[in-house]
Amino acid sequence: MIDLSENSTVETLSNLPIWNSGEKPNKSEIAGESNMNLVLRIATNHRKVILKQSKPYVRKFPQIPAPINRIMVEKEFYTLMVSDPILASFSPKVYHFDPENYILLTEDLGKAIDFMEIYSKGFSLSESIIAQLAVYLNALHSLKVSSFPENLEMKQLNHIHIFNFPFEEENAFDLDTVQPGLQALSLTYKRDKELKKAIHTLGEQYLATGKALVHGDFYPTSWLQIGEEIRIIDPEFGFMGDPEFDLGVLFAHFKLSRQANSLKTDFLKKYKNSYSEAKISQYEAIEIMRRLIGIAQLPLQLNLSEKEELLAAASYQLLNA
Repeated sequence: MIDLSENSTVETLSNLPIWNSGEKPNKSEIAGESNMNLVLRIATNHRKVILKQSKPYVRKFPQIPAPINRIMVEKEFYTLMVSDPILASFSPKVYHFDPENYILLTEDLGKAIDFMEIYSKGFSLSESIIAQLAVYLNALHSLKVSSFPENLEMKQLNHIHIFNFPFEEENAFDLDTVQPGLQALSLTYKRDKELKKAIHTLGEQYLATGKALVHGDFYPTSWLQIGEEIRIIDPEFGFMGDPEFDLGVLFAHFKLSRQANSLKTDFLKKYKNSYSEAKISQYEAIEIMRRLIGIAQLPLQLNLSEKEELLAAASYQLLNA
């Protein structure tokens, strides 16, 4: 395997078996802040492309092992998108897949920004963005899929950091380094046996195989805005499962970013597939809790009392949905 880095030379990139005849890389730069993988924007003498390489660890947290074949799952996901005109319009084109070097070469979508600004005070998602997110999930969750990788290793990795790690009392992650007082606040939920039973049950449901293709990480860094349109990226957590998982994650980030309560209602009016309100509520709740007291922190502009309010409401949802 050719192990690339942010500082890989043009010469190293030129030696990769991924280029068209006569094509040579001229320039390379980091393409955004990817949590999971190395992502480079490369200009060649013919075009601009995005190169993504998976490693046997999480890029943002190198101490956390991760299945290196996740890049194959992403390739399979994007390949399925081509079969549906709606989904194809939201997805980058795949140009080349190099399984030996765990590299995926895709279309460069150009000047695009993700939605991390959503967590800033006063930022509101537009009606157009909500409509496009609904169109995408409608099409994705109704897509007829004959086969898709089980992706169990990635699900297990996600399972640890959603359903287990945030609720371990001795997990060596001092939440006071995030916000003073958060560690003590978290103990209420880490010591709640009934809550942890409900979380365990939901976690087992997450690990089960379902009938719908799920993006698996449907939150603001997976949405790119290009002008008035959006594109959806980073489906390496994709799996056949509960569509309510994508919906719950989406609605959790509406709450974490203090969007208007009406957005959830507006979205569900546009979402035409069937769903379980109880499942959505529980997946929404666990995503809120793991983002507040787990390792996958966000740039939230919330004080401790606001986080306490969100945690208490999420705990209630998990126990009473």
